[in-house]
Amino acid sequence: MKVIIIGSGIAGLASAVRLACAGYQVTVFEANAYPGGKLSEIYSDGFRFDAGPSLFTLPQQVDELFTLAGKVPNEHFSYIQLNNACNYFFEDGTRFSAYHERRKMAEELSIKLGVKDTKPFFKHLDNAKFRYQITAPIFIEKSLHRLKNHFSIETLTGILNMGKLNLFESMNQENEKIFTNKYLRIYFNRFATYNGSNPYQTSALLNMIPHLEHNIGSYFPIKGMQSITQSIFDLAKELGVEFHFNGKVEEILIKNKIAYGVKVNGNEFLSDVVVSNMDIYPTYKKLLPTVKAPNRILKQEKSSSALIFYWGINKVFGELDLHNILFTQNYKEEFDSIFTKKSIYQDPTIYINITSKLKPDDAPKDCENWFVMINVPNNQGQDWDVLIKESKNNILTKLQRIFKVDISKLILTEQILDPRSIEIKTSSYAGALYGNASNNRYAAFLRHKNFSSTISGLYFCGGSVHPGGGIPLCLNSAKIVSKLISDDYR
Repeated sequence: MKVIIIGSGIAGLASAVRLACAGYQVTVFEANAYPGGKLSEIYSDGFRFDAGPSLFTLPQQVDELFTLAGKVPNEHFSYIQLNNACNYFFEDGTRFSAYHERRKMAEELSIKLGVKDTKPFFKHLDNAKFRYQITAPIFIEKSLHRLKNHFSIETLTGILNMGKLNLFESMNQENEKIFTNKYLRIYFNRFATYNGSNPYQTSALLNMIPHLEHNIGSYFPIKGMQSITQSIFDLAKELGVEFHFNGKVEEILIKNKIAYGVKVNGNEFLSDVVVSNMDIYPTYKKLLPTVKAPNRILKQEKSSSALIFYWGINKVFGELDLHNILFTQNYKEEFDSIFTKKSIYQDPTIYINITSKLKPDDAPKDCENWFVMINVPNNQGQDWDVLIKESKNNILTKLQRIFKVDISKLILTEQILDPRSIEIKTSSYAGALYGNASNNRYAAFLRHKNFSSTISGLYFCGGSVHPGGGIPLCLNSAKIVSKLISDDYR
């Protein structure tokens, strides 16, 4: 059987590998000249930058693809575990590091943040683990939309423990009840940004996210984040997957409510199954013009976007690590600005990723490659040229306050990515990084399913559909889709 996949984002690549291993003849059409979608790279004046996702958790999901193909994973893709997940900086001079090892983390909380009793911190992480283990088999690793998946021990266990998941409080409400320490409240609230949501609105259920980083661990691919893309892409080609780059799909071909191929540059390519790794909004609006769109889902609030400056810095900063966060002085105001005012806060929280800390060839000698990102609203027609100029000034001013150095004089090269260019390069509607936001308490149930209920042979994977955005969830969507196809056509 022939499968056509639209898009070579991480979910499209993983779907291609899984389906090829299952014996399907797989062809991938990609509008760009390169694979990976957001998970790509940029070169500028001797500096290399990972262009998109920079946090790597659950590496076993990538390993699993190589194991499935009969390969030894570490012969094709290598990574290391980080001792320190991230360095955190506050305006009042407070700093701390998030260590993986619990004893060291307890010392850090006590010495740096003045936490007298660290038990609530680790109890919160244990509760995050419990929530993840209860919900993952139901909401993350399976399709929510196939009735047979509801009749299982995992589902029964989830129902019996529903009260412990705290669906109806917000993330911030729960964190305020648990922590009197203001730094810890801010610290745990920041995990809402991992799926582009607002901690003052999103469900406390998402307080399970720190489990991945703290309890399981965060990692770094030895050859950089883009090597995730490259290794899976190379594996797919080795398995016989055919790729067509600069192959922008114009339409999914439908006849008698059956998907039978795609149209590219006016030519028809036929298949038995079509999988769209494209954002669900343009999939319906552009590729399925004759199909009734699920407007209730498509009109839901979208996640935040990002403004990223890729700076080559002519200095090495010893106080910075691979991952670094410089917090705003008013977190709630920042999220109100992003989600209510649809603008960029004048004192944004700044994330700095520096891969040259672990991969020295990403920057020239005595230099660093700074990936400087702030959370911003998705594109609603704002004057981005003005906002970008203002934001750059605000970022540089904040960096100078904290590090006592004029960073503007150290910038050797600059590239910029904003919501407009994110949408153009990745077809992410409005530049939203994670599709729909999770600010609604029922967001987990409201994402588009991984298959069409009205069109036979049509499936969906990627960050805009179930189970959500981010590398781990996208890889899970590929796993779900490949199983659905195998079940439907066995």
